[in-house]
Amino acid sequence: MKTRELTGTALDMAVARCQGLDYWQPEIGPSEPDYSTDWAQGGPIIEREKIEVFIRAGKWFASSSLSKPEDFYGETPLIAAMRCYVASVTEENEA
Repeated sequence: MKTRELTGTALDMAVARCQGLDYWQPEIGPSEPDYSTDWAQGGPIIEREKIEVFIRAGKWFASSSLSKPEDFYGETPLIAAMRCYVASVTEENEA
């Protein structure tokens, strides 16, 4: 599945993998990660990775100097930002 299409558990799993976590035994706590829906989990990634989240024409986008293409759409700011994060880590590892 393309990064631009990731959502729900698939997106959260991709974020966990990009952080080097075993998705089934996440180090964030007793529950499964919810990076794309929980600001307490996704917010620190946005801040650490300096991901810009903005609204354009009523839609949420996120960009980072590390991701190409730079803008990632999402139904919410967290979804957009986590897609952007996964793309930036994936591209960095492929370079």
